[in-house]
Amino acid sequence: MTTPVLQRYWPYFSAAAILAILLATAAYIVATLPPRTIVMATGPEGGANYELGGRYSAILAKSGVKLKLLPTSGSVENLQLLRDPKSRVSVALLQGGATEAADTSGVESLGTIGYEPLWLFHRSGIGGSLAGLAGQRVSIGPKGSGARAFALDVLIGTRTEGTIRELLGFPPQVAAEKLIAGDIDAAFIVTGWNSAAVQSLINAPGVELTSFDRADAFVALYPFLTKVSLPRGIFDLASDRPPADIQLLATKSILGVRADLHSALQYLLLTAATEIHSQSGVFQKPEQFPVAESVDLPLSADAERFRKSGRPFLQEQLPFWFAVLIGKVLFVLVPLAAVAYPIFRFLPMLYDWMMRSKIERMYGEMRSVESPMEDEAQALDTPAMMARINDLEQRAIHLRLPTAYDRYTMRLHIGLIRAHLESVLAKGTSHGAGSDPSPDSRLSAEFSPAPPDRQSAE
Repeated sequence: MTTPVLQRYWPYFSAAAILAILLATAAYIVATLPPRTIVMATGPEGGANYELGGRYSAILAKSGVKLKLLPTSGSVENLQLLRDPKSRVSVALLQGGATEAADTSGVESLGTIGYEPLWLFHRSGIGGSLAGLAGQRVSIGPKGSGARAFALDVLIGTRTEGTIRELLGFPPQVAAEKLIAGDIDAAFIVTGWNSAAVQSLINAPGVELTSFDRADAFVALYPFLTKVSLPRGIFDLASDRPPADIQLLATKSILGVRADLHSALQYLLLTAATEIHSQSGVFQKPEQFPVAESVDLPLSADAERFRKSGRPFLQEQLPFWFAVLIGKVLFVLVPLAAVAYPIFRFLPMLYDWMMRSKIERMYGEMRSVESPMEDEAQALDTPAMMARINDLEQRAIHLRLPTAYDRYTMRLHIGLIRAHLESVLAKGTSHGAGSDPSPDSRLSAEFSPAPPDRQSAE
């Protein structure tokens, strides 16, 4: 029963299989497309990193990707959010050194994107060294911020922490306002040169910037640190402010992502990073950043490929979403075609073998009926032979074969076997010597009614 059913519904089975494969492929492609909205953890609202996130958001919006900014206390919290899949944070601005001793599993780096200096502003009159902080009110940044961890490293390394009267945790802009107002005596701030907090403090009367004279020693002790220099007169050339070069300590800012962030979005972020951070600045030369380097975090494979060969060809030539879709289709269909082609090429051969096997079985039975007629010494069981011939003919009539397989030829051959049997019986040969051929002739006439097809053929 299975073979006739398979034969009859073979085209439908084939069409259904192809449709199922196409639907499964389409479902897979849709399910693996990148999300249209991602979340970036930045830093305090109004801070330099929050403003930097706004620049990323504007660039990604041109490609149809919405980047939501999530204000945070800073780098430490950003890393925690990246590691928590429930937070929905996929990308974050991190500070080198702040993640050095933390668990960074599931997080990768797209590279470093610039320097983040540690600024120590203080009220005039308390001295321009860390020793002058003794007995003062000092802001070192909010809990969870990289600035706080950075400042504590400096204070602990110089054994200054215990001498400070009060350690406070204000974000950069608030700390700047309180320092200018005289509510605090000093503030450690980790942010960029262009941040509002830094620009307000360098121009504020009664506020000075500390130079880290032992910057080289800090760099030797803390590998994640870099010494950067603020040139003499950079604040105001006319008044020669500052009157000498100022040595600062800086960490490198890291563009961190979840390791499972879609590759296309990583390339989009890398493209935005190149556009934003390749410009020259106070602390960097043109095209010095971004850099595909591993600082605290393993480097993403996509960042390494981007460094070597840039954006994928399709993303260079086509709109982002169309390029992603075409790339995914090619990624799925090329290997699928490589597997499906030999299968579908083999299926017709299998089908042909099945059909020919059915025909061969019929011809095998026909030969088994005809063989006794060739042996004149063998007595023929005429009724049984005629019954088999009639059965073969009925089976040939009802045999379902495609048009390419001519079943009418088979029926013609069955008719020839019947005619051969009738001829043998009519001659009365030695198939049973001395027997009256007329009974066999009557049996022949009785058991071999000529079918309409045969009569028309005759």
